[in-house]
Amino acid sequence: MTVVVIGAGPAGLAAASAALRAGADVTLLDSSDQLGGQFWRHLPDSAHAAKQHVLHHKWGTFEALAREVTQHPSCSVVANAQVWLLEQRAAGAPRVHAHVGPVDSGGRETLTLDPHALVLATGAHDRTLPFPGWTLPGVYTAGAAQALAKSERIALGSRAVVAGAGPFLLPVAQSLALTGARVLGVYEATTTAALLRGWGAKPWQLTAAVGKMPELAGYVAGHVRHSIPYRTGRAVVEAHGTDRVEAVTIARVDETWAPIAGTETTIETDAVCVSHGFTPRLELAIAAGCTISADRFVEVDARQQTSIRGIYAAGELTGIAGADAALAEGALAGHFAANGPRSAHIGRAARARDRFIDFGTRLDAVHSPRRGWTQWLRNDTTICRCEEVTNGELTSIQSQTASCGLRSLKLSTRAGLGICQGRICGRNVEELLGEDFADGVTTDRRPIVSPVRIGDLADAAAAEPPTEDPHTAGDLHPRETLKGTS
Repeated sequence: MTVVVIGAGPAGLAAASAALRAGADVTLLDSSDQLGGQFWRHLPDSAHAAKQHVLHHKWGTFEALAREVTQHPSCSVVANAQVWLLEQRAAGAPRVHAHVGPVDSGGRETLTLDPHALVLATGAHDRTLPFPGWTLPGVYTAGAAQALAKSERIALGSRAVVAGAGPFLLPVAQSLALTGARVLGVYEATTTAALLRGWGAKPWQLTAAVGKMPELAGYVAGHVRHSIPYRTGRAVVEAHGTDRVEAVTIARVDETWAPIAGTETTIETDAVCVSHGFTPRLELAIAAGCTISADRFVEVDARQQTSIRGIYAAGELTGIAGADAALAEGALAGHFAANGPRSAHIGRAARARDRFIDFGTRLDAVHSPRRGWTQWLRNDTTICRCEEVTNGELTSIQSQTASCGLRSLKLSTRAGLGICQGRICGRNVEELLGEDFADGVTTDRRPIVSPVRIGDLADAAAAEPPTEDPHTAGDLHPRETLKGTS
């Protein structure tokens, strides 16, 4: 039994571990040069850091999982693996096409895998709502700030502002403070009333949150120790500067996140870190034909199997609920992908998964963006950074063309057609243009998942495997030679 796991964050590592314990041969692919994903993004081994746990929760869990997958004789860990295509087959999991090597380098290794089962654990990335000045140097996603703090011990500025929505703002502020920045404040867009109403209702449904209380207490203690203010019902509505950010305007917002006139305050800063939630990376799931829910996550059953037999999904693909949920979902996905028998361990994972799903549902309801954010935009505010498309151009072209299809609007406005292929601006463009499009297209649909050189495509064609023999389905193809790397 062969299982391919795509993504080596908490969900992917847990899936690989569970599949190995169930007796499968596992290939674990990740686009990074080290294991851990965004949650456990850490210093390189050459740094010999003695206190990695300071900026990482559950660091011991990561070390145990990493040891297991890298030392197990039935596991191949392939780093710097860019999965660019899933090719559907008549039976079984899809064929996986990847290139191995540094991004944008020439002559990357071509890798083709035909597994019996596939686990998707591709995670998510920051969603950032645009505002005037957000393209200035010095304005970062909160995820970028967190990644540099964890993996390089670099603070992005000496006077930082953290803003957006959700609990993720708390560890970001703490990481910045621990790496030497003065955090001027954390500004949560959700109002105090909405927070109390959302988190206070039916508290018995939040049993999973009990285990997070020590983590929350740690953040509170850190904020007190570093004198970091925490303000609710406030948002960054503009960044100011010439060559880089020099100040931001903070305004109070109402429950729809619309700015309240007359409440603006300007703060001098050299770093702004913003996050308004996360966007799941759905490209591979969509390419595989998996059903996507109305709230834009991969639908799975109790075993984490998607609507396509042999394909499983875990972690932020199925809902944003934190690392604990990802670990539980990954354990279930890997176990059942390998046809493992039911056990007490899997039963515990299922119960933990269900508790954390309730927590994630509440998290989304309380902190997801409200439509009032569009009121802090101006006509000249850039929406698509790659193609430099402004808010005024978007709305003007939509009005002039009377188009009701996202594909035609993308072609006429250029929004979402740049190098990021709509990963940063896509959801924002959809909200600004109306969301319900006649052609049923979404900005998550990217058949070619990552940019590919023409030469790499030629190499892939030359290495195309022979017609599949049903008796050998699941074997790795000869060019897969990176077993045991990490």
